[in-house]
Amino acid sequence: MVQSPPRDGQPALRRRPGRGAAGFLRDLVVIVVVAVLASFLIKTFLVRSFFIPSESMQNTLQVHDRILVNELVPGLIPLQRGDVIVFKDPGGWLRQDYVAPPSNPLAAAGEWVLSVFGLSTQDANDHLVKRVIGLPGDRVTCCNSLGQLSVNGVPVEEPYVVKSSASDRVSDQDFDVTVPTGDLWVMGDNRYNSEDSRYHPDAPGKGFVPTSDVVGRAFVVSWPVSHWDWLTNYPSSFAGVGPPKR
Repeated sequence: MVQSPPRDGQPALRRRPGRGAAGFLRDLVVIVVVAVLASFLIKTFLVRSFFIPSESMQNTLQVHDRILVNELVPGLIPLQRGDVIVFKDPGGWLRQDYVAPPSNPLAAAGEWVLSVFGLSTQDANDHLVKRVIGLPGDRVTCCNSLGQLSVNGVPVEEPYVVKSSASDRVSDQDFDVTVPTGDLWVMGDNRYNSEDSRYHPDAPGKGFVPTSDVVGRAFVVSWPVSHWDWLTNYPSSFAGVGPPKR
């Protein structure tokens, strides 16, 4: 075959042969594998997704909200009072908050695909979401004459709490506890509709949550878009509380 002569003294350009469908599919498979591997590593070591199955954290979190959880807490980043955390059931807490698994093979397959990207709710069946009120060594009491709870003798203003329309108290029951070493005292924001540390004195942990059961700290509402928001631990609420006793 005779090639056309080069123009203006420039060498003739050779057209690269097409890569074809096989090359495209190979590149597509590589991209998908890398994306899945990256998502798996992120889910395993950095961030996981959970959805909210109950009303216990309203109005901070609504039923069926999805949240992203920072798994570096508490392993590398210490917990703080006011943190919203996800933790494994310490034993006997999940009588009402259980999330049923998919009931058919197609739904199960979909959940598996989502789990690869850290978006599945399969592994949320034995987890709960509450707010940290007491750290190890803290004395948490309720309620004072204004209906507030106190941490280490300091009354705490809790703007996130949903109270009963018939009471200004932040809890429908009194308590006076000292958090054991290695444990946490947690409560839901919807105080009159939350089976939290107050309601499990007969459970294995007597209402306390081992820090070893904490999956991580929730930091953002990721879905639905209309609920998107950063989650705060309200540092001003606990600013006056002294350090826990060791």
